[in-house]
Amino acid sequence: MRPATNQTSNPTAKTRAAGAATITLTPAEQRVAEHLALGLAPRDIATAAHLSPHTVRSYMRTLRRKLQTPPRCALHVLVHTLLTTGQITPPTTTKPTPDLSPAEQLLLRAVAEHTDPHDIARAARIAPADVSTQVDALLTRTRASDTTQLIVLAHAWNLLGTSHNKAPSAGANR
Repeated sequence: MRPATNQTSNPTAKTRAAGAATITLTPAEQRVAEHLALGLAPRDIATAAHLSPHTVRSYMRTLRRKLQTPPRCALHVLVHTLLTTGQITPPTTTKPTPDLSPAEQLLLRAVAEHTDPHDIARAARIAPADVSTQVDALLTRTRASDTTQLIVLAHAWNLLGTSHNKAPSAGANR
């Protein structure tokens, strides 16, 4: 059984998906979201979209609020939520889909849904001290350059699925 603090500090994918299914992004928010999925940092988005960094940060706050993600969640968590809820589609990839072990799949989902290393460790059922090493190994195994690219690739490979098929099975009905 999950501790109550975990549910309030980080909404489940099901809760986010339920609220996000009814939202509509503005064209500007959509462009920022698509740039995030391409792995651009906020300052690079500002340059590419001819926006001020302040405006990009404002759009990102709005995206987090609309998608019901924590205000300070990592970019890869925001991108995962955008992809899971269908607000953006993952780009196609020519990289072959890796054959991940169940433990690697659990770690992948934990990284996609959490920012804090202790939360990742808890969700992946590993020691907190091992998170960095195991995430680095997963990045190497998938040939991803960073966690955002890892999440985008995992969606392109259908390893994370959508909110409609995998998220509710994590004890949501209990």
